[in-house]
Amino acid sequence: MALRLNDKKALVAEVNDVAKRALSAVAAEYRGLTAGKFDELRAKARENGVYLHVVKNSLATRAVEGTEFECLKTALVGPLVLGFSLEDPGSVGRVIKDFAKDNDKLVVKAVAVGGTLYGAADIERLASLPTKEQALAILAGTLQAPISKFVRTLAEPAAKVTRAVKAVGDSKQDASA
Repeated sequence: MALRLNDKKALVAEVNDVAKRALSAVAAEYRGLTAGKFDELRAKARENGVYLHVVKNSLATRAVEGTEFECLKTALVGPLVLGFSLEDPGSVGRVIKDFAKDNDKLVVKAVAVGGTLYGAADIERLASLPTKEQALAILAGTLQAPISKFVRTLAEPAAKVTRAVKAVGDSKQDASA
């Protein structure tokens, strides 16, 4: 069923709004993917905070105008599904990459992050980005490291004195035995 003009305008506005809030995007060709498999992909996308939508290329071109994903325009060729990460940059990459492992009909065509267009091979790099929780844990570990080292440095003189007293005690005990 063909979309009416008002429906097209609403779709373009919706995708544009999502693109303005998104952290990264992936365009993938879905030619030959069954409806059941596509429903599985959509379910995984929803679980991971990924907006996934099949949009005609002419409408997608209009939808990404004025966003940092305008760089995708040249890659919008053929039947494509657009995925946008809304929570953490790597989520769309992980969803598409994991799904494509089992479904060779889903082929990544382009990846966009921060206004830069990357090739399909860069899906690995996008998918390997840490989640928000992982990034916070890495940051906390980095901030904690100097404090831990400082505490160990302060505790070391007392530990040396304790080891020296124990060594003297052990040597006297060995001498008396």
